[in-house]
Amino acid sequence: MNTYWSAVPALLQLGSWEHVLVSMQWIFMIYFVAINLAYLILNYISAYQIVRYMREYRANYLPPGLREYQPPVSIVLPAHNEEKSVVASVHSLLKTNYPEFEVVVVNDGSSDRTRHALIEAFGLVKVPEAYRARLHTEQVEGVYASARYPHVRMVDKANGGKADAINAGINCVRYPLFCVVDADCILQPESLSRVVRPFLEDRRVAATGGVVRVLNGCKVADGMLSRVGLPDRWLPSFQVIEYLRAFLFGRMGWSPMNALLIISGAFGVFYKERVIAIGGYRDDTVGEDMDLVVRLHRNLREEKRDYRIVFVPDPVCWTEVPTDVASLGNQRVRWQRGLAESLWSNIGLMFNRRGGVVGWVAFPFMLLFEFLGPIIEVVGYVSMIVLALAGLVPLKVFLVFLAAAIGMGVLLSVNAMLLEELSFGLYARPVQQLRLFAVAVLENFGYRQMNSCWRFYGTLLWLFGLRKHHRWGHIRRDGSWHHGQAENETMPIDQVSEGSKQA
Repeated sequence: MNTYWSAVPALLQLGSWEHVLVSMQWIFMIYFVAINLAYLILNYISAYQIVRYMREYRANYLPPGLREYQPPVSIVLPAHNEEKSVVASVHSLLKTNYPEFEVVVVNDGSSDRTRHALIEAFGLVKVPEAYRARLHTEQVEGVYASARYPHVRMVDKANGGKADAINAGINCVRYPLFCVVDADCILQPESLSRVVRPFLEDRRVAATGGVVRVLNGCKVADGMLSRVGLPDRWLPSFQVIEYLRAFLFGRMGWSPMNALLIISGAFGVFYKERVIAIGGYRDDTVGEDMDLVVRLHRNLREEKRDYRIVFVPDPVCWTEVPTDVASLGNQRVRWQRGLAESLWSNIGLMFNRRGGVVGWVAFPFMLLFEFLGPIIEVVGYVSMIVLALAGLVPLKVFLVFLAAAIGMGVLLSVNAMLLEELSFGLYARPVQQLRLFAVAVLENFGYRQMNSCWRFYGTLLWLFGLRKHHRWGHIRRDGSWHHGQAENETMPIDQVSEGSKQA
């Protein structure tokens, strides 16, 4: 270390690219310390909140006598070319343990058999229902209803993208609360009750979001999750740890401060009138879910309203993740572009005198660490390697920096895994825990760096204006959960409940 620091003054005299690269190392080191300190603080807040939540709600989170007071909810299910999963998803929603709800499936101009699959499975017929277009959308071709399934309707419309489909669903729903669920997702029976509960407890709540877990490797029977398992392949396994880290720490940490900026587009509940008041979902961005939450914050603060946007940590929504590198890369590039669009179109919220914690802490955090993070990280990796190869950075310094970066990544991932086990205990078998630990370590050797490169590329696409498409993002799915291929490494869902109660 002393050799390195004593060499810095001499290098500064070079005044060339070596000078620039060496100077940049100070920026990278300061950034490295800052981002990991911020993540550790979020870890601490999240761990405290999740343990507190589990103590309060693990036994009987809502007495049966109070369930009838739960407000009716409309579930909006946007679907585009989802013929393989949409029927199972609707069956899953129909089995939700909730007193009053409806399911509105929006077929967004699918080119496959999505529309026919829904008509055949639920006996849907076209009905002369009045459609009130409070939010502008592409042409609605018709509304379908079923005599056999009175809770199910389908809105058939021209293709306009996911945001446009959700807006069409909002125009059609009958209840004051609506819940958006992706067509490739499976809910558990108590999912809706848990995510709606904050609306019962606090009249200030404007929106809530739930946890999303990886469905690959699980088994689904009759539209319901019957066994929880881990994927057989490495790529979706890495995403299991990634989802644990993102939801248990990245979002739970901001919720107590009322500074949650992201509610997953796969599972969130909103007040219909509040969303309509801000113009619904924007259809000119690929990050419509984050954009909606940021605009809700901005609008409610400008109106000086007392409000809450809440995250619910229960594992309630299961989704299939990409299994091939190309699909995963496309998804992450799309997410990064959506993040950039959401932040920059609402930049007025940052350091606004009415911004509160969300404007003065959460927004700058997202801008500095999530938007600029991939650029600084990738440039840092490249410059460090160049300097090491040029002999301008001692090998020991290079290895120490690399070990510190990987060590922090392992620490954060293992923390997420341990908290999941201590609180919810979904992956309770020893072989599953060993495998999760191995994945938490191995993802730091290539996967995280690859993810940073995709996000770096997504940032470049946004910076250089290469953002032409605001349509559906397509990923290739293996559909293993349809066939129960992961049965050897699974546990029954009833054992999951027991594991959760023991936490």
